[in-house]
Order: sequence, then structure tokens, then C-alpha cells
Amino acid sequence: MRISIATWNINSVRLRIDQVARFVKAFRPDVLCLQETKCPDQKFPLKRFARLGYVHSALNGQKGYHGVAVLSRLPFDQTSMRIFCERSDCRHIAAVLGERAGLRDPLAIHNFYVPAGGDEPDPRINAKFAHKLAFLDEMRVCAELAAAPHPRAILVGDLNVAPLEHDVWSHKRLLDVVSHTPIECEKLTAVQAAGSWIDVMRGFIPEPTKLYTWWSYRSPDWAGADKGRRLDHVWVKPELGDRVSAMTVAKQARAWPRPSDHVPVVATLEL
Repeated sequence: MRISIATWNINSVRLRIDQVARFVKAFRPDVLCLQETKCPDQKFPLKRFARLGYVHSALNGQKGYHGVAVLSRLPFDQTSMRIFCERSDCRHIAAVLGERAGLRDPLAIHNFYVPAGGDEPDPRINAKFAHKLAFLDEMRVCAELAAAPHPRAILVGDLNVAPLEHDVWSHKRLLDVVSHTPIECEKLTAVQAAGSWIDVMRGFIPEPTKLYTWWSYRSPDWAGADKGRRLDHVWVKPELGDRVSAMTVAKQARAWPRPSDHVPVVATLEL
């Protein structure tokens, strides 16, 4: 059974529902994981998504900030959410596809929006950066991620860290910039190692090739300057390491009207 899973920091789902619809019609993923939805659950545009074919949903949202969602053409066996750093700030949602979706062996999907961390990379003076580091530390020791109850698992989302040298346009110039500081990269790498997660994107596009999923709104000529970062990620457990048949970064979405500063990433699994 072939299942495609897309991840996208949409930066307000209600503001960019037309862009989501355009993407869905072009790529037709079976599962759509969104971050930064900025929408309370009761106001999420579920009817619009149902018309697009996504009749199953798992939501964890709030007004104005953060928020994550998993929309699916396939029914879930179960859904859940975790709180990190003792804050109910809507940064995680999980769903399991199983017998109801026609799968003999369950597939767990974890969708994350890791804190951005503010501008100053010093936890002593920047509470947002301290929160980000603590969040990554909790991800590392989270039993559900390190030793998942479902061996077949995928973790996607805006992890807000570009961990590798060629995940940014200039490694040297961004070492002191939040998202690529050594401490963030080390902590995200530790999360990956603790769960034996495989970096799907770099499996298809290995270094030293540059690979980005985010381009700043501050650049009027984002495509020409091409000063991007890879902040969005797709990881799978070793049990799925040889089951990923395709991976696409939909860079064209950054040029659409009223775009998000992130672009969608799509992974195809052969289950």
C-alpha cells in the first residue's frame, strides 16, 4: 500500500487555505500535516478540507499562535497529543493509521512545531531560546519517540533547526543565528539519535548539496538570493528506512500569492 505524507508550516491555515487547496490538487497527499495553523479547533476549516477529500482530522490549535493538525483521506485508529515543558501551547499531535486504513501493521505519525527561539541565541537573556532548548531536551527523552510503541513511525514538522552545514546558505555566517547555532544542532541531532530516526530528506539529497525549505519574508528577491534554511524535516524509524520511495520539496509554493515562508515536503511510503 502506497501512502504519501506531506508536511507544511502554513503560517495561518485560514489565511492560506487557498494555497493549501492548490497544493493538495497538485500533489494529492494521503495525509497532510500542518504546523503554525494559528486557529482554535472549533474554527478550523474542516468543511473545506472535507471537500478536498480530507474527512479525518486530528487538531491541536489555539487562537493566533502555534497549532498543529493532521488531515487524512484515511481513517485513524487513534490520535493523541503531548505537552512539552509543561506548556499547553499546541506543538504536537499524533495519529495512528492501522486496520481502519487497511494497514496490517500500524503507522504512527508525529507532527511537531518546535519553538522558533527568538532572535538572541543566549538562554540566559532570552526566555524563548531557553524554551526551545528545553523543548528539544524533552523530545530527546520522550519515551514515545525514543522507543515508540509502534515500530513503524514517522516524525515530521517544522523543527526550527537546520542541523547540517549545507542546510543553510552560509554555515559560517549563521553559526550565531538562531536555528543553526551549535547548541541547537547538537540537541536536535541528539533527539534523532535517541530515537534512531533516519533523516529521509538527506537520504534522497545527501550533502554537500544545499537543501532548503524556508526563505525569509525579509528578502524581496528570495529566489534570486536563495538564502534559505532547511527547518522542516521528515524522519522515519529504521523499520521504514527502506520503505520511502520518493521525497519532494515543493519549492514552487514559495512563489504563490501570499505564501508561507516555508514550503511543503512530501514523502511517499510503500507499506
